[in-house]
Amino acid sequence: MKSHQKNNVQKVILVISDLHLSAGKMIKGKRNLLEDFHYDNELIDFLKYYSEGDYQNVPVELVINGDFLDFLAVPYVEFYDDEFWSEKAALSKLKMVMSAHKGVMEALKRFVALPDKSIVYIIGNHDAEFVFDSLKEEFLSIFGDDSGKVILSNSITTHAPTKGVSIQHGHQYERAHVFDQENAVIETLNGEKYFIPPWGSYYVTNVINKYKQERSFINAVRPIKHFLIHGLLFDTFFTLRFMLSNVYYFVMVRFWHFYMMKKSFKQIFQDLYRELELFQDFETLTRQYFEKTPESRVLIVGHTHNPTLRIFNDGTIFINTGTWTRMVNLDLGQWNYGNVLTYAKILVKNADYEIEDFDKNVEVDLKYWMGINNLPYSEYH
Repeated sequence: MKSHQKNNVQKVILVISDLHLSAGKMIKGKRNLLEDFHYDNELIDFLKYYSEGDYQNVPVELVINGDFLDFLAVPYVEFYDDEFWSEKAALSKLKMVMSAHKGVMEALKRFVALPDKSIVYIIGNHDAEFVFDSLKEEFLSIFGDDSGKVILSNSITTHAPTKGVSIQHGHQYERAHVFDQENAVIETLNGEKYFIPPWGSYYVTNVINKYKQERSFINAVRPIKHFLIHGLLFDTFFTLRFMLSNVYYFVMVRFWHFYMMKKSFKQIFQDLYRELELFQDFETLTRQYFEKTPESRVLIVGHTHNPTLRIFNDGTIFINTGTWTRMVNLDLGQWNYGNVLTYAKILVKNADYEIEDFDKNVEVDLKYWMGINNLPYSEYH
């Protein structure tokens, strides 16, 4: 947002992503090292702030852009191997997460209960089990009579809250995490339903979660190559074990898959390279997206946990909303990056505009939430 004026604003759109609410800090008297979200109070204050005062009588749409809940980080359910991906297991995980973060769920309920306040939930790769209708119903049940003001649908992969703005989670740009939301559920002969996860989800549950029990920061370090270099120097044995597990897992899961398809070695290695290709650089991604959708002026994504605001020469804007989890950045070029609770804020001054007049009617910016705290201290996580 280029100004602090809230007058004559017809709609406010807030975009958050990658909060990764899991099963709580403690489970059965033991610390849960897989819980990455420690900002319940800050999120509750955030929702309250945009519900009252200057925003009380203004339509506010909260876009939860994927990975709000983290079903991959809830291994404390009595389901193992393939049963971990069953509908029953998914429901158990959802109830555990909602119970661990009751304050957040109540805050969402209060937010939606107010006039002109609504939520759009885009499914990401860590909360992909929302493809089960039963999970949608369970989550929406917390809103009671106001559940109609919350949109949670398998069909939403790109959301356009206002003309010229496109919002995607971003996992669809990495082959390891791509899944078809409309066809990701299979049903057995006895009527039991299972989610078909992308191989990246298997990787998280079988490799990352295992080593996260030893080094809780393992999924929070960027860039990955710097983490491996530092690890080989200062934590050699652990890093070698981690690297060997990655190689073994990838060979067994992906190389063998392509080999059994009777492909040539050249084709196999080409496919493996594409499988390992991570999120494209945002400039290339943005250029390609705007070429395909010339009516868009702003692309907002999440997924990579790397908060970014880039305004290009032609006026188009790329935003990555980052994450509300703790991050460790070993790149000296990244400053103000760590426990930063980032979100995108969109002000629509006049909803009835032509795309040529986008800049005059819409303001878009990346913010970070500092919280509302009258105490001279905060909790150490």
